Amino acid sequence: MSGGRPPRLPRPRRRLPAPRQDDTPRTVFRLTGSGRRATHRTDGPGARGRLGLRFGLRLRLGLGLTGGIKLTGGLRSRLRTVKPRKLRTRTRMVLALATLLALVCTLLLDGYLHAEVGNDARVYRSHASRTVPDRLRKGGPVITFDRRGKATEHSIPSRTIAMTFDDGPDPRWTPEILDVLRRHKVRGTFFVLGQMVIRHPELVRRMRAAGHEVGVHTFSHVDLSYQGKGRMDRELAQSQLALAGAAGITSSLFRAPYASKVRALDDRTWPVQQHIGSKGYISAFVDTDSEDWQRPPVKEIVQNATPEGRKGASVLFHDAGGNRARTVRALSLYIERMKKKGYSFTTVTGALGAHSANHPARALPVWEGRALIWAAGVSHSALPFLMGMLGLVGFSVIGRLLLMVVLAWWHRRSRERRRWSRVQEVTDPVSVIVPAYNEKECIANTLKSLSASTHPIEILVVDDGSTDGTADIAEAMGLPNVRVLRQANAGKPAALNRGIAHASHELIVMMDGDTVFEPTTIRELVRPFADSRVGAVAGNAKVGNRGKLIGAWQHIEYVMGFNLDRRMYDLLRCMPTIPGAIGAFRRRALLDAGGMSADTLAEDTDITIALHRAGWRVVYQEHARAWTEAPSSLGQLWKQRYRWSYGTMQALWKHRRSLIDRGPSGRFGRVGMPLVVLFQILTPLCAPLIDLFTLYGVIFLDPVRSLLAWAALLLVQLLGAAYAFRLDRENYRALAVLPLQQIAYRQLMYLVLLHSCVTAATGALLPWQKLKRTGEVETPRAPEAVR
Repeated sequence: MSGGRPPRLPRPRRRLPAPRQDDTPRTVFRLTGSGRRATHRTDGPGARGRLGLRFGLRLRLGLGLTGGIKLTGGLRSRLRTVKPRKLRTRTRMVLALATLLALVCTLLLDGYLHAEVGNDARVYRSHASRTVPDRLRKGGPVITFDRRGKATEHSIPSRTIAMTFDDGPDPRWTPEILDVLRRHKVRGTFFVLGQMVIRHPELVRRMRAAGHEVGVHTFSHVDLSYQGKGRMDRELAQSQLALAGAAGITSSLFRAPYASKVRALDDRTWPVQQHIGSKGYISAFVDTDSEDWQRPPVKEIVQNATPEGRKGASVLFHDAGGNRARTVRALSLYIERMKKKGYSFTTVTGALGAHSANHPARALPVWEGRALIWAAGVSHSALPFLMGMLGLVGFSVIGRLLLMVVLAWWHRRSRERRRWSRVQEVTDPVSVIVPAYNEKECIANTLKSLSASTHPIEILVVDDGSTDGTADIAEAMGLPNVRVLRQANAGKPAALNRGIAHASHELIVMMDGDTVFEPTTIRELVRPFADSRVGAVAGNAKVGNRGKLIGAWQHIEYVMGFNLDRRMYDLLRCMPTIPGAIGAFRRRALLDAGGMSADTLAEDTDITIALHRAGWRVVYQEHARAWTEAPSSLGQLWKQRYRWSYGTMQALWKHRRSLIDRGPSGRFGRVGMPLVVLFQILTPLCAPLIDLFTLYGVIFLDPVRSLLAWAALLLVQLLGAAYAFRLDRENYRALAVLPLQQIAYRQLMYLVLLHSCVTAATGALLPWQKLKRTGEVETPRAPEAVR
């Protein structure tokens, strides 16, 4: 091989030991860092790949260990085994789903309080009035019902004004109106909306402290003429609950939305009043409407609110529902004018000589109302944050895609300029390590594909205590250059280390037992080793069983989400992961990095970061293709991605000191690690906001605009995926399932990541997980032509 000058790297202390065939395989690690020293041993089936990740006052590895890794051999008496805590998967799932449910409830509650959820904008206009008693339609503005349901009308005494205000409280206009009433020493009646009370409870308390009367104007200002009795009862009950929580009161005074004078009662609205009266409510209408809701001039508002002659009147104003500046200015003029005419001002019940309609609430409704107000406050505070997060996530998703596409294009152009495919070939023989645990369905296809390699290789099958005869199948094939190493079950890292110890060559290729190579894969994979600075090479992993829907979804993800971003990381020289399905290493680089570690569930990410920290370059070779068997069921997919995401978090936390290191380690820590955290953890974790807000908008807001926004984002992703498929020479027809992938598959990945974060927060320990294999990937395939 030839290339540039080799990097100055520390020489390994010694060669990896080759355990005797009759010894029980064991891998012993000494982990050091932060001035502390500890040890860990993996030995037997119960100690494979356990590492907890805990967040709290002190985030730490489950072993309590940080820093670099030194690989040693032998067994020392002072080593101790670590007992894992019991894994409570169901509890963490409940926590993850509870978090998602809390987010949904936050949106629904805020939408309900802003008349977005459950809103009915229909307004009844006119109808016949055959069932309404004439005496009521010609009587006063207040109606009461006795226990037998008989209605009685009540008039406001002469020269008496009962000023009423609808639709509040409003944080902008209600305080100004209260100030006007206070200056003129006038009391009024405020018919409030329950949703406004919950959002501004302090204004209701201020009304009560000033001696004003509070009435119910429903919870959401819905026209009750179109609602059933159940909805009417909910509107009343929720309004009373809001009043109880805000001011510790209930009210027996009611005014229906869109109600005006009593003579407007008809066959449609009269049953509503009868039902309300049967609940013990006093129904209040108006004699005079200021019509301030039409925002006429101030003088016109005053004139509209003035009753004829010396008649008393229930006068309607509004303290919410729009700009009420003219109402505020008109009030002072109106009060002064009416006082000069000898009028007095009072509340609705005060005008009738009755006791106040406001009563102390019982303790339970008070606490229930306070809880509702508290929840609404949390929702109100959280929504701007969620909206901000939505904007950041949308920007991050589009920005990541554009960044990957631009850098992938740059990566391709730079490879073409350097004639990457024509660099000096590496002819050194290669040791291929195949760790296998119960791979009877796949091992034969894997070894057949390796035997067809055009590059000189030796094949080491490390059977990690299989119980299905995997090792026997490999031996029975009788292929040349194949050695089968048997060991007790100790986990994949231990099997890889066993293979490294027995490997005969300096260049080592690692692959999974469910993967097949093309004949030229290894030759292409080792080309970058012509540069002596390269310590490892990541290959191009592809989904071999893409015939079914789940496989097709993963095929898109591999091409777009894995291989496209590897081009980006390669250009930025901060490759975070060499896939376990296909990766090549220098033995010296592996020794410098400490060998394969069992500290995390993502040993491939762990070793890749360790190689960066040791000063080696890690590159991507897109022409080295491997066809792997992806999970074929949702349950198997969940297990795999759960292990990947949780293991990535562990690896990042383990190597967190790279953030403050110098040299290549610091470069990865300050470039690669933030990108991985942003693009593989934070953005996917918050990405459900996009779909959640889209669904919310479709159901409760504007479905057309919501769907158009979502479609625009899908189009951007489709264009990015198409470019990724073009680079990998894949058939575009597979992209037909991309919309369905965004709707269904992506939601599953959200839950997996959320589950992983909960696991990290609780500090649980996970065992290695074995996925079921089907052997669907039988022979190496040539890439499909682009159409």
